[in-house]
Amino acid sequence: MKFKSAFPLLLLNMFLANLSMGLVIPILPELLELFEAGGQAAGYLVSCFGLTQFLFSPMAGNLADRYGRKPLIIVGLILFSISNLLAALAWDISLLFVSRLIGGVGSAALIPAIIAYAADITTDEQRGKAMSWSGAAMTSGFIIGPGVGGLLAELGLKTPFYASATVGLLAMLCSLALLPESLNPEIRRLRQRMQEKKANLFRQIVLSVRSRYFVLLLIVFAMTFGLTHFEAIFPLYVVQAYGFSTGEIAILLTLCSLIGTVNQIVLTDRICRRFGEKKIIGAMLTLSAVTLACLLLSGNYFYVMFVTMLFFTFNNILRPTMNTLLSKAAGEDQGFVAGMNNAYTSLGTIFGPLLAGILFDIHLDLPYLFGAFVLLASSLILVRRIGGKQAASEAILGTR
Repeated sequence: MKFKSAFPLLLLNMFLANLSMGLVIPILPELLELFEAGGQAAGYLVSCFGLTQFLFSPMAGNLADRYGRKPLIIVGLILFSISNLLAALAWDISLLFVSRLIGGVGSAALIPAIIAYAADITTDEQRGKAMSWSGAAMTSGFIIGPGVGGLLAELGLKTPFYASATVGLLAMLCSLALLPESLNPEIRRLRQRMQEKKANLFRQIVLSVRSRYFVLLLIVFAMTFGLTHFEAIFPLYVVQAYGFSTGEIAILLTLCSLIGTVNQIVLTDRICRRFGEKKIIGAMLTLSAVTLACLLLSGNYFYVMFVTMLFFTFNNILRPTMNTLLSKAAGEDQGFVAGMNNAYTSLGTIFGPLLAGILFDIHLDLPYLFGAFVLLASSLILVRRIGGKQAASEAILGTR
């Protein structure tokens, strides 16, 4: 693997890009009370991050292919820090929404560039392991975010945002000084001279629907939908249904995310080599659905912790497995495919929390029942489609 010294910094940037998504979740009840906002605002605050992430991801992927990965990473980290600083200084809920929108743009710049960078510096044999580590950084950032936010909030409600902005600035300075550009200069110059008109976002979505990796993109959407469906209303659910405190929620999410991340790093490469990516995707979707439904069976703190740990583990294994397959299918269009990957992730981030908030107002259990249904349907239908057409399967998964 080339640029080995740059890879840890790359993982840190991936972690930070996703940390901001979940940072606000455990302090939502207190933020809503501070700004005298209603319960539906919780879902909107999580969803609006995904909205701008969705709108800007394909553009960022194309820019990463034309001008290199490093400029997009630097810009993304700057926007990440601005977003968190604005959230810390917000005196009105409208500014909090603006900060989340800016954070979504920053994430859109960061994530496709980082995924494309990882693909640039690895061989086909190394890519699965590299994507596993990148996936661990991605999912652990989003999952650890709520735990970190809850723990730092003990020092002050806005402390998580100040801390995140500071770390983001430090990561930007380190990347500026230490991160080499991974894209060949000749390729960059060639692509910059090309004058073909780039398709707009919705045209790119149409193109992705017709692509050989569309099924995998749908699975990305379903997995993100289920994860954000879980996290968006988790604090509200366990407070109202089980009486958990903010501190208990923070400890639970932090421990579960750390265990889930360790399980991912240890297990993903081994089980994929033994059983193959297609079987792992189907199994993890099914197990995620089961654990999501099991959350409703008991309010015992350690039972909820165990079930949550399993849910995070299964989701953590899903992400790098799909990233690996998408990267192999992308060929020379790593930036575009990474942008589409991020766009479908963003769609899940938009609609998951939005619908979870609506269903939560109808009945406490409905968000988790519906999320389990979406994940199970994905396992039964989408994975079956991968295996249903041998030619498509070979194109996506590759022959061994």
